Amino acid sequence: MTKSNWRTPVVILIAGTLALFLSLGVRQTYGLFLPPISAEFGWGRETFSYAVALQSVFWGLGTPFAGMIADRYGPGRVLAAGGILYALGLVWMALGSTAFDANGGIGVLTGLAMSATMFPIVLTIVGRVAPPGKRNLYLGIASAGGSSGQVILMSPMQLSIDTWGWSASMLLLALMAGLITPLAAAVAGTNEKNVAGQQHQSVGGALKEAANNSGYWLVSAGYFVCGFQTMFISMHLPALIGDNGIDPGMAAYALSLIGFFNIIGCFVWGAMGAKYRNKYCLVAIYLGRSVVMALFYVIPMTETSLLIFGVCLGLVWLGTVPLTSAVVAQIFGTKYLSTLFGLSFVSHQVGSFLGIWIAGRLYDQMGNYDVIWWLAVASGLVAALLNFPIKDQPVARLNQQQPATAKAA
Repeated sequence: MTKSNWRTPVVILIAGTLALFLSLGVRQTYGLFLPPISAEFGWGRETFSYAVALQSVFWGLGTPFAGMIADRYGPGRVLAAGGILYALGLVWMALGSTAFDANGGIGVLTGLAMSATMFPIVLTIVGRVAPPGKRNLYLGIASAGGSSGQVILMSPMQLSIDTWGWSASMLLLALMAGLITPLAAAVAGTNEKNVAGQQHQSVGGALKEAANNSGYWLVSAGYFVCGFQTMFISMHLPALIGDNGIDPGMAAYALSLIGFFNIIGCFVWGAMGAKYRNKYCLVAIYLGRSVVMALFYVIPMTETSLLIFGVCLGLVWLGTVPLTSAVVAQIFGTKYLSTLFGLSFVSHQVGSFLGIWIAGRLYDQMGNYDVIWWLAVASGLVAALLNFPIKDQPVARLNQQQPATAKAA
């Protein structure tokens, strides 16, 4: 295989899936560190929660800029830089002992790193090279990669924390995050593959087009809820079940189950998105999350109910990601998908920040998670209502280009 053709769609899919495996898998372990770090330094749960919430802000704010750089100069450079920043941020926290270290390492550096290594960048890469008719499948496979990291890493990381302590375990995470950088070689140049007829649109034109499209605003508002719900649960579930007298180690199993069944869910929702309108699939996911969360909280909490919760929530966990990406691509095309999906992701991360931080703050004030839990349930119902009326037809520009493309062929 020559230098010019070894980057096949399958190779790029594998590299992107592995990058998400590492990036999201490492990130999803942070909730395991909340109790030991808070206990060692005498922090309330708000302090480390705030650092992780701050990460969500920098992750979200950095994503559109990372997307613009990737759209112009190539995603390989962006992904490589993200892997380096990720490792540096984790090392900073592992060797630190103050709230400033937590905010700088976990908050700022790993937040910027994730803006360069997560769904908006990787799914755009995969979506561009996917063969015709297989985009939803490829996006579902790549999204499942992130959950694979959650499945595989949660229990070993809990064991590592119990055996060697949180600091050594975080250094191990830094080593894993650094492996993202060499994977970037496989995706170099993928910004060159654009749909015919889209090359002449400017980034300013793409932003103006999205700003004037109600569907873009609605899907982005729904994505806010996705971040609010998932990051709150990922961060605070270990502490919640410990408060209810269940072995905190069970949280690792529950989060692993969420990740495992999300792999199934990503494939299922990818297939559903290919058969039905993506917006209706998003409505079903948000409704499903609210039902699962409500039932879990009203039923007496046991190890069995926790595991059932992990299974059911996993099926509706991150199926929103490929579906949201597909909606944006369906409406606007793929040339500036990194930029537009990245801007939509800002909304997701604002939700993440509020879910993580407010949960910690309310817990320190009230001693429980009741208010934030029911707020998360209600927000899922709102997200379903927001996605239902989305006008997901391609913009007029794409409809006008299709005849010209066909004629040229």
